[in-house]
Amino acid sequence: NMHLGYKKFKKIITNKRAFARFLYIHRFLKMPMKENWVICESFFGRYYSDSPKALYEYMSRTYPGKFRFIWVINDKKTKIPYAHTKVKRYTIRYAYYLARCKYNIYNVRQPMYVRKRKGNVFLETWHGTPLKKLVFDQDEVCGASPLYKEQVYRQSRVWDYLISPNHFSTEIFKSCFMFNKTILETGYPRNDILHCEDRDAKEAEFRRKLGIPAGKKTILYAPTWRDDEFYGKGEYKFALKLDLQRMKERLGDGYVVLLRTHYFIADAVDVTEYGGFVMNFCRYNDISELYLVSDILITDYSSVFFDYAGLRRPMIFYTYDLDKYRDILRGFYMSIEDEVPGPLAFTTDEVIDAILNIDRITEQYKEKYDAFYEKFCSLEDGHASEKVVNAVFGPALEEMSSKNP
Repeated sequence: NMHLGYKKFKKIITNKRAFARFLYIHRFLKMPMKENWVICESFFGRYYSDSPKALYEYMSRTYPGKFRFIWVINDKKTKIPYAHTKVKRYTIRYAYYLARCKYNIYNVRQPMYVRKRKGNVFLETWHGTPLKKLVFDQDEVCGASPLYKEQVYRQSRVWDYLISPNHFSTEIFKSCFMFNKTILETGYPRNDILHCEDRDAKEAEFRRKLGIPAGKKTILYAPTWRDDEFYGKGEYKFALKLDLQRMKERLGDGYVVLLRTHYFIADAVDVTEYGGFVMNFCRYNDISELYLVSDILITDYSSVFFDYAGLRRPMIFYTYDLDKYRDILRGFYMSIEDEVPGPLAFTTDEVIDAILNIDRITEQYKEKYDAFYEKFCSLEDGHASEKVVNAVFGPALEEMSSKNP
């Protein structure tokens, strides 16, 4: 057995990730946990975004100096406001803070090796109203490892709180994650920005920041990934099925397209050939800022349309592979044909026609839109961050104020 021990030892000292994990388990977990430390991670450290960002900014503004924040971010050039410590995922520093922070905020799953300590609080924000079937509601996981269900089951046992954007999601989260702890049905913190008092001012500010030409109408194209188009685990290909050249010919004078692919997409998309007509925001941190500056959304089976609907702006569904996607790849929780508040388009020309007739479409889908908004967006009121923070951090904040009144 000496040989096995040596192999393991060699792996630990030569593989940084294995070494960090070794230190986490054998050293860092033995150190005392810090009561007011909070670690935040969004999309595996790829972005500073989503509900973890919204919660962090709300807490930093409302309770300055009360908590110490650690942001897991792989690109250290990422600009993050307020006082914080940046760490890269899977490093030794990451393992150190994972072990010592009392509070953990994630919008996807935490690493498999994370152990829950006594008093640890895990807040899982998740990242969208589910349209596509998830985990235990999926029959066959296409493009995911066979251990996937078992892993998710083990990871979700650790969560104390799970945020839900609407009652529809609450019921699904209970079954797909087999989750029976606290669900906070508050709406998504990340959508507060779409419902805040100074929304128009923010929109103007983002249009300037993003360099969107004045006087142009903006179309956000945000497709999801396809489970059967992938290179390897979590690295999906992207084939652009919308004919942007044709769109440019017919819409180029009055419109710009903002392109934003799903965070799983590994491919870099090159849009230089379309001149200024297509602006590439695939690597842009925060999609909610893109929602705010967009007049129209084109998407397919991405959960973005549930959030975007909160703005009550028109949406077009480019669902060229609907039969395959719905019946073979994933299966849906709702009927796309019956419920989505916009037209289903199957060709680029149909998409263009819908854009050119957007006022008529808005009128045509008004009742459907109202029903959709009521079902999926009616909890959003600009105060989700506040409600979640009160639920999760309320006891700690009360204790802090009683110690130093």
